[in-house]
Amino acid sequence: MNSIVTNEYSIHLDLDKYLALNQYIDSLSPSKIVVLTDTNTHQYCLDYFVSKLDIKCPIDFKSIQAGEQFKNIETCKELWHYFSEITLDRKALIINLGGGVITDLGGFVASTYLRGLAYLNIPTTLLSMVDASIGGKTGIDLDMLKNQIGLIVNPKMVIIDTHFLNTLPEEEFNSGVAEILKHGLIHSESYWNLVSNSKIVNNNSLKEIIYKSILIKKEIVENDPTEKNLRKKLNFGHTLGHAIESYSHLKKGFQPLLHGEAVAIGLLLACHISHNLLGFPKEKLEKLVQGYNYYFSKISFKKIEINEILNLLKFDKKNLNGQVNFVLLKDIGSYSISDEVSIELIHEAFDFYLEL
Repeated sequence: MNSIVTNEYSIHLDLDKYLALNQYIDSLSPSKIVVLTDTNTHQYCLDYFVSKLDIKCPIDFKSIQAGEQFKNIETCKELWHYFSEITLDRKALIINLGGGVITDLGGFVASTYLRGLAYLNIPTTLLSMVDASIGGKTGIDLDMLKNQIGLIVNPKMVIIDTHFLNTLPEEEFNSGVAEILKHGLIHSESYWNLVSNSKIVNNNSLKEIIYKSILIKKEIVENDPTEKNLRKKLNFGHTLGHAIESYSHLKKGFQPLLHGEAVAIGLLLACHISHNLLGFPKEKLEKLVQGYNYYFSKISFKKIEINEILNLLKFDKKNLNGQVNFVLLKDIGSYSISDEVSIELIHEAFDFYLEL
């Protein structure tokens, strides 16, 4: 399996991935390396990763609390102060070892300190391998509003090592599956059939799925790096998914959802809306329902909770002039961007979900 070369950096998945990493570090000759982890990846991933390094420059390790609730400006300030205390200069290198929170936040912190330090991503979750660590989106949440603050700055390299997936709880693995299903829906019948005809599990065939998902995202991002048009289709299912995720963390007593758990609900809602507005085939919606039931448990929403979720839609980054814009599908791989959806139809989609 060959490395994937983008316009600005390489994504290494092959047997020589750590050779490529060590060669890059040697050629860069950084003044210091900081490996950023959270408390989970510090415990389960760091020793293995360090065993793969063959470098001579100084290296520091910094761990932050695990969880979406720590993807905020307070954690950024903690890291910026830490960088200052250890006197990082502009030749320092940040290595983000973790899931989407670490790659998003670590990339943002690196890109804003001293007006920009080089950084690498070593994703340790399925979600970050197929989505978060690729494409240059960095950022943090504003309170619990997803990714309201951020930059698009590419890493210098991404290393994909499926060994790290052995450390994941089932719900974290399934969270990544949601993004893979999204790639199938927005890309092609062939890829949709590959990822939906049987349950995705952590075995040898998963590497091919990860590889193809990365290629799908690479093609989209390279054609629209700053999300002016085409890249918006990667947000399919995310308009409501992000609102649901934010609400689940903001509302006291509500079950906090992982990103993929919320996006999976968002995919169902978006496909139901697509069926009603654009004629998305009913049998394919039913196949998505089957896939949802493979991986996720249904979440109960009260009417007042749905209304509060809809109030969060005003913070969606695709909005223009106060209008909430949805990405919808006419069919697998055939999308429509900036569609306006009535509140009534969104409520109908929630009714559909609650009746599954």
